Amino acid sequence: MKSNRAIERSSLPDVIADDLRERILSGEMAEGETIRQEALAKEYDVSRMPIREALKRLDSEGLVQLAANRGASVTKHSLREIGEIFDLRVLIEVDLFRRAIPAMTSTDFSRCEAILEEMEGSYDADDVGKWGALNFKYHAALYAAADRKLTNELLQGISLHADRYVRMHLSVMKQREPARKEHRDLLAMAQARDIERGCALLSQHISRTKDQLLQLVAENRGATEI
Repeated sequence: MKSNRAIERSSLPDVIADDLRERILSGEMAEGETIRQEALAKEYDVSRMPIREALKRLDSEGLVQLAANRGASVTKHSLREIGEIFDLRVLIEVDLFRRAIPAMTSTDFSRCEAILEEMEGSYDADDVGKWGALNFKYHAALYAAADRKLTNELLQGISLHADRYVRMHLSVMKQREPARKEHRDLLAMAQARDIERGCALLSQHISRTKDQLLQLVAENRGATEI
C-alpha cells in the first residue's frame, strides 16, 4: 500500500471511506486482500477508530467483508456472483430504459449528450478513475425519465459492485471504442423513440460485457474457480 496519505481531521471516516473505496474499485487494493487496520491507521496518520468506522461503511456497501476476530478483507466475488451482478443490471436497466424512452425530453437528451462527451474525453485522456462513475452517470441519465426512485436506488448499489469490472473491461480488454459506439447508439435510439431496438441493444451491451469479463476473470484466476 502507498504511504503518505495523511489527511485533514474533519469527517475522517467519510474521507477515509471515500479513499479506500476508490482504491478498491481501481484495483489498487486487490480482491481478497487482507486489510490491516493498524497499517491503515499509520498510513492515514489517524487512530484506529476512524479506520474502523470507514470499514464499517464499506462493509455495508459490500466492498469489504468484516469478520469477528478475523479482521477485514476486500470482497472477492465468485464468477457466479460477477455474472449475477450483470444479470441484475440487465433486468433492472432494460425495464428502466423501456419506461424512460417515451418520457424523455430534450433536456434529458442534452444531459445524456453532455455526459457522453465527458466520458469520451476520459477515454481519450486514459483517465481510468472516472470510467466507472461516468458509465453509471450516463446510464442513470438514460433512465431518469422513468422516474423510478426505489429502482434507481437498487441499481446504484449494484452498479457500485460493477464499477471495478467496468473499468477492467474498458482498460484491460480495450473496449473503449465499442463502448463509445454503443453508448451513442443507445442515445440515438432513445431520440428516435425506438423502444424495442433500444432495449435489445442495451441488453446486448451489458451481456457482452458480462461474457467477456467472466472469460477474463476465469483466465486470471484459473479454470477451476467458479
